[in-house]
Amino acid sequence: MTYSSLDQIYRSILLSKYFVKGWGKPDNLKRLFEFRKIISNRDLCYNLIPKDYPIVIDKDEVWSDYRVLEGHFRSPLDVQLPNIMPEEVKRAHFQIVLPTKWQEENYKPMCLHLAGTGDHYFWKRRNFMCKPLLREAGIGGMILESPFYGSRKPQDQVRSNLHNVSDIFVMGGCLMLESLVLFNWCEQQGLGPLGVTGLSMGGHMASLAATNWPKPMVLVPCLSWSTASGVFTQGVMSGAIPWDILKYQYFSDDVYREEIRKMVTIIDDDAFKAGKHFVQKYSDDTNDLTNLQPSPRIEGELFSPKKFVNNQDSNKSDPQEADKCPLMDQDDLSAEKTVDALAQSFAAMSSSIDEETDSKSGKEIRKEELGKDILDSLSDSKFKMLTFKVKTSDEQSPEVKRELEDYQLRKDWALRKELQDSSSELDQVIGRKLPFSILGLKSSSVRDREAIQFMRGIMDECTHLKNFSVPVDTSLIIAICATEDGYVPRDGVTHLADVWPGAEVRYINTGHVGAYILHQAAFRRAIKDAFLRAKEKLCSS
Repeated sequence: MTYSSLDQIYRSILLSKYFVKGWGKPDNLKRLFEFRKIISNRDLCYNLIPKDYPIVIDKDEVWSDYRVLEGHFRSPLDVQLPNIMPEEVKRAHFQIVLPTKWQEENYKPMCLHLAGTGDHYFWKRRNFMCKPLLREAGIGGMILESPFYGSRKPQDQVRSNLHNVSDIFVMGGCLMLESLVLFNWCEQQGLGPLGVTGLSMGGHMASLAATNWPKPMVLVPCLSWSTASGVFTQGVMSGAIPWDILKYQYFSDDVYREEIRKMVTIIDDDAFKAGKHFVQKYSDDTNDLTNLQPSPRIEGELFSPKKFVNNQDSNKSDPQEADKCPLMDQDDLSAEKTVDALAQSFAAMSSSIDEETDSKSGKEIRKEELGKDILDSLSDSKFKMLTFKVKTSDEQSPEVKRELEDYQLRKDWALRKELQDSSSELDQVIGRKLPFSILGLKSSSVRDREAIQFMRGIMDECTHLKNFSVPVDTSLIIAICATEDGYVPRDGVTHLADVWPGAEVRYINTGHVGAYILHQAAFRRAIKDAFLRAKEKLCSS
C-alpha cells in the first residue's frame, strides 16, 4: 500500500504530539478494559441506557428552511465509570438539525455525525454535511461533540492533542453510550430510520456506535477501517507519538507488562496477516536466498529434519512431520523446554556465523543462510510468530504463548545490561545481537518493538471491530476508503468485509487529506444511498 505524499507532507509540518503524558493511569486502563467486555456485547450495552435518559434542550432556533435544537446531558460513561474522565468531559453537548417540514410523514431519516480528528464544536459538520444532506435528500442530522474537543476540552489540553493513550478509550466509550442516548431520543420523537457516520476517527467511532443498536441502522464510516491500531503504530500518525515517554513508562511500571498486557485480546487473524505482510515487505533482501542450503556442519548439528523441515533432508522425513514445527507441537516438551529449544537453536545459528569462516565473503554467505532459516521458521504456518504478534496452536498453554511472545518482543531490549547479566539460557541467547538487518529491520524499530506491540495490543483490544457485536443489518453499511491513505493503513489488517459480511466498501483514488478536502460529495452520496436502501427495506416490510 502506497501512502499519499500529501498525507506525509501534511503530517510532517504539524508539530503537535499526542499522548505526551503517557499511557494513562494503570488503574484506569484496567477499568476500561473490563468495561470493554460489557459495551462490546450489544444486549448488555443497550440495557445500560434507559430509554427515557434525561436530556436538556437549551436552545431551539427556527430558520427559513431548517430548525436547530441544542442541548446537553450527562455522559453515561461517567455514571458507569465515575472519576475516569476530566470534569469538562462529563457533560455531552449536541445539536440537532431538522427540516421545518418533513417530505414524507412516515419517512423521517436522521443521521448522527461524529467528529474526526481536530473537528471541534459543531460548525464544520453542520455546514458541510448536515445542511447539504437536509437540502439534497431531506435527511436530518445530529451532531455530537466529541469528548476532549470543543467545550469538552480540558483546560490544560492543547488543541486536539490528547494527553494519555487511555483518553482515546474514554472518548470511544463516551461516544458509544452517548449515541444510544440520542438514538433513543429520536425514536421517542417518532424519527427514523436512523444512521450514523463520521470521517477518519469519527468513522471508526461511528462503527463502534452502530454495533450496539438492536435494530437495522445505516452506517457510513468514511476513511476508517476495522481497527485503529495501525493508525498509531504504522501510519504517518505514528511519528506524532512520543515513543520515548511511552517506553520509559512501560518499563518503569511492571503493572503495564504483568497485568494490563494480559488483559489484551489478541486478534489471531490480524497477527498472521501482519506477519505475512512482514515477510512480503522484507522479501526483496532475501529473494536470492531461496536456493541456498545450510552447510553440512549446520545441517548436521542444528537443522536436522526433527527441528526444521526446510533443509535438504526434509524430503526423507515423515510427510506428516513436514507440516509440523516440533519446537511448538511436541507433546513431550514442557513449556520451558520448548522456549529453551528455540533459544538454543537461534543461539547456535548466531554463533556459527563467526565460527564458520573468517573471510568476509564467507560471513556474508552464513548471514544470508541464517536470515533464510529465521525467515523460514517465522513463516511456518503453525509458528506464525511474526512482526508484533504470536499465533500459536490451541494445544499450547497460556504460559508457553506468553514466553514465546516475550522472546519475540524482548530480544533487543535484552541488550541492556541487566538482561545481559542474567544467567538463564533464554536471556543469554536473546542478549546476543542477531543480524536483524538481514530481515530489513532498523535498530530503532527493534528497540521500540515492545512498546509498539503493547500499543497495538491495547488499541486492538478497545477498537478492533472483531471484539464487538456485528450490526443487525450489514447491507446498510457503506464504507468509504482512500486507496493511498497514510493515516489509516490497511496492510496486515482484517478486511472490513470479512468482519462484517455484506458490507459495501467504496474506494477513492487519493490519500486521507485529499479525500477529506476534495471528496465531501462522495461521502454524502454514500449516506444518501444507504438511506435509500433503508427506505426500500422499510417500505417492503
